[in-house]
Amino acid sequence: MSNTPHSQHFDVIVVGAGLAGLVAATEATAAGARVLLLDQEPETNLGAQAHWSFGGIFLVDSPEQRRLGIKDSEDLALQDWENTAGFDRDEDEWARKWARAYVRWAAGGKREWLHQRGIRFFPVVGWAERGGAGAQGPGNSVPRFHITWGTGPGLLDPFIRAARTAEAKGQLVMLWRHRLDELATGNGAVTGVRGTVLEPDPAPRGVASNRTRAGGFEYFAPAVVIATGGIGGNLEKVRAAWPQRLGTPPETMVSGVPAHVDGRGLDIAQRAGARLVNGDRMWHYTEGIANWNPVWKNHGIRILPGPSSLWLDATGKRLPDPLWPGFDTLGTLEHLRATGHDHSWFILNRRIIGKEFALSGSEQNPDLTGKDIRAVLARARVDVPGPVQAFLDHGEDFLQAPTIDELVAKMNRLTGSDLLDPIRVAEVLKARDSAVANPFGKDGQIAAITSARKYLGDKLVRSVKPHRITDPQAGPLVAVRLRILTRKSLGGIQTDLDSRVLDAAGNRVAGLYAAGEAAGFGGGGYHGYRALEGTFLGGCLFSGRAAGRHAAAARARAWVEPPTSP
Repeated sequence: MSNTPHSQHFDVIVVGAGLAGLVAATEATAAGARVLLLDQEPETNLGAQAHWSFGGIFLVDSPEQRRLGIKDSEDLALQDWENTAGFDRDEDEWARKWARAYVRWAAGGKREWLHQRGIRFFPVVGWAERGGAGAQGPGNSVPRFHITWGTGPGLLDPFIRAARTAEAKGQLVMLWRHRLDELATGNGAVTGVRGTVLEPDPAPRGVASNRTRAGGFEYFAPAVVIATGGIGGNLEKVRAAWPQRLGTPPETMVSGVPAHVDGRGLDIAQRAGARLVNGDRMWHYTEGIANWNPVWKNHGIRILPGPSSLWLDATGKRLPDPLWPGFDTLGTLEHLRATGHDHSWFILNRRIIGKEFALSGSEQNPDLTGKDIRAVLARARVDVPGPVQAFLDHGEDFLQAPTIDELVAKMNRLTGSDLLDPIRVAEVLKARDSAVANPFGKDGQIAAITSARKYLGDKLVRSVKPHRITDPQAGPLVAVRLRILTRKSLGGIQTDLDSRVLDAAGNRVAGLYAAGEAAGFGGGGYHGYRALEGTFLGGCLFSGRAAGRHAAAARARAWVEPPTSP
């Protein structure tokens, strides 16, 4: 690890060592630039949030899709994107351009670019965020969620290796415990960075580190890339930015990202002239559960559910069609916020949880993360995978009982309320179960399950054959309390297609670039109001790639003399 650079001057400075920052730094070094990569956290956090991810990547018309009989196209993907994004603001001009460019890349060179770096995909393509509100509604019309073989760590690996190689050659200097405090400016341009050196901290990955000052720093370059992430770890900022259209912000949430994902870099960029847009657009999950073995404070995990669980609000009312598990994240969030309660419930049974529950995150999928083919195959031979069983055994949000009366009693005890009437819950469950026996029933969720099972991938690994939840052969009954899980900022620093930062007038902030979540994954929010799953990591790749390449080109332009230190 490099500790002290030989010079204060570099060709490119990248702030933030997550996926977007790593891609930007390695693309810049590949173009011949000498790069400084800074991060306030210990080196154990190299890769940041991407390390914890499931590794889902959005691809269009891929060989993996075609082998499963999925017919996809760039036109269909762009139609789905625009229907999902709902762009309707003047400041969406650059976001639209980024969205179109990204879909073109996802349907074109993206897979080959990743393949060249050794990245491969699990053969079954997932169908996440499938909408359900019609052809012109939000969601993916076809499965596009490609799981990286090795999950998040597997996606990070080639970029970490490239960074280490560049470091060994002297092209890249990585400095840890260096917190950005301000961007240096001079002659109308950003010319470098200033900040605080924090005391060393042995904290493991994801665990909060100290903020004790040990010194200061100052470095200069004609190009600075901000890749510091969003606000998901700062619950107060999340509540302050919460849009009225989604109801009142929750009083209680679980955090899907570590505390250092606090939005600080966004504020620093804004003070240097960057335009922040779409701060009210955000992506939080309604299927959050408390991690029984937490890494960071208030650590939450997201359930990636199959379609069969019965979803009830806090009072026991079934969610309306098409708000079924895995269909419409933000539609479900908006509906649940209107109930006045911060939690909802899945009711299911052991058979359903065994096949349909996947837990988001690299650490919750050791078989895929470890690239262990035998373990992946073994998952299909057990009634409940080990990580899910651990939550059944230890998770505070998981309850089991042989009868609905006993289950509802436990549900009420867990929340300290009498919101749930066992008679009413039993009626809802009976109505749902009666639809299973009728091939011409009117239950929309049962029809959706039947439709899902026409896709081989869902039939094999993501959905059980429709059956009565109360079938004693499939028991015991299971209830899972669901809470809102913070995850991503969809807005951020507005950028052009070269990842150059723009000011309030739409002009370039000379010398400043942004990538990843800090840039709304491109253009200040290329998702619009809603995201198609697999596009967060992909946005870090795409915007980091553009930022690194174009920032490296800045070194060929005239050097702006850094100002004298104050």
